[in-house]
Amino acid sequence: MASTHHSSIVMLVLLILFAVIHSGGAALRSRAEALIGARAWRLIFAAVSIPSAVVVIGWFLAHRYDGVRLWNVQGVPGVIPLIWIGTAISFLFLYPATYNLLEIPAVLKPQVRLYATGIIRISRHPQAIGQVLWCLTHALWIGSSFMLVTCVGLIGHHLFAVWHGDRRLKARFGEAFDELKASTSIVPFAAVLDGRQQLQWQEFVRPAQLGIAIAVGVFWWAHRFIPTAAELMRNSALQNLLG
Repeated sequence: MASTHHSSIVMLVLLILFAVIHSGGAALRSRAEALIGARAWRLIFAAVSIPSAVVVIGWFLAHRYDGVRLWNVQGVPGVIPLIWIGTAISFLFLYPATYNLLEIPAVLKPQVRLYATGIIRISRHPQAIGQVLWCLTHALWIGSSFMLVTCVGLIGHHLFAVWHGDRRLKARFGEAFDELKASTSIVPFAAVLDGRQQLQWQEFVRPAQLGIAIAVGVFWWAHRFIPTAAELMRNSALQNLLG
C-alpha cells in the first residue's frame, strides 16, 4: 500500500515546492526588482520556476495512473469530446493574460499591469479558473487517486494565488485595484450577470488567442506520444536510481 501512494506523496511535495518558488518569487518581486532590476529578476525567476515546472509535469506524465483507479469512463460515448472541449476552454482561461510574451525571457522590460479587458471581464483570476477546469477534465478522464492528489495540490495553490495576487495588486495599485475589484468577479460571468461588467467581444480577437488555439491543436496531436514519453521518463528515473 505504501508503494501505491509513494508517487502521490512525491507529487504533493513537488507541487508544494513549485508553489513556494512561484508564489514566493511573486512576493519578492517588488523588492528584488528594486535591487537588481526587472529584467535580471525575471531571468532569475524563470531560471528557477521553469525547471521546477518541468519536473512537476514530467512526474505527472510518468505517474498519472498510479495509485487506486477510482473510476474509468474512457469508453463512455461522448466523454472524449467533453474532455477536449473542457480542456480547450481551460486553456483559453489559463493563458490569455500572457500577451507580452517577450517579457518572459526579459527581452522586453517585465511590468506589473492592471488588466480590465478581455478575459478579465469574465473572471479577475482566469488562470485559477482555467486550472480548475483542467483538473476537472483530466480527473474525469484519468480517474486515479494520484490524479486527485495532483488536483488538490494544483487547485489549492491557485486558490492561494487568488488571495495572494489580490493582496499584491492592492499594495501596488491601491484605489485603482479597488475599482477593478469592484467591477470584476472571481467566479466566471458573475460580474457580467449582475451588471457590473459588459463583454466586449472585439477584445477577444487578438493574435494571442490564435496562438492559444494553435497550442490546443498541437497538444491534441502530441497526446499520442504521451505514453512513450512517460515510459522514457520512468526508465530514465529507474536508471538514475540504480546508478
